[in-house]
Amino acid sequence: MFYKGRHVLQEKIIFEETISGGRWDRPKLHELLNYIREGDTIVVWKLDRLSRSLKDLLFIMEQIENRGAGFKSLTESIDTTTSAGKMMMQMVGVFAEFERNMLKERTKKGLEYAKQQGRVGGRKPKLKSIQIQEIIQLHAAGKSAPELSQLFNVHQATIYRLLKKSSENNS
Repeated sequence: MFYKGRHVLQEKIIFEETISGGRWDRPKLHELLNYIREGDTIVVWKLDRLSRSLKDLLFIMEQIENRGAGFKSLTESIDTTTSAGKMMMQMVGVFAEFERNMLKERTKKGLEYAKQQGRVGGRKPKLKSIQIQEIIQLHAAGKSAPELSQLFNVHQATIYRLLKKSSENNS
């Protein structure tokens, strides 16, 4: 995710992160922020690899700047060691956050529309309603939850959840 070097021709140190740029709790990011020194340049492949939130991005950039380091994004051609680069980075950050908010909005609208159409998210139920009725009847006849879980090839927790839901509906 990140690499930095004290000078162009000197050693480069790579900080590779596998956690999403949308999260703040990224160990390699914090390791990088603790490691940088004056004169370093932080280089990322793409700006959204650093952060997807403008607030977090500006905070990270402030940390880098306070330590006397520069920042470069290869994809967006941003170089904060120049005034124009700083301005460009802030503009790209604003557009990245706008894009993320638009995606959230579209996803929310899509889920609402699907719900109106009677569709429900999540996995399909493992058991059909007739199987659920049979489980309830067999349990009432004395079969234990572990036996039922083996018989219907589901986890015991599934059986207990069905039995609890059934007893709540009958109360």
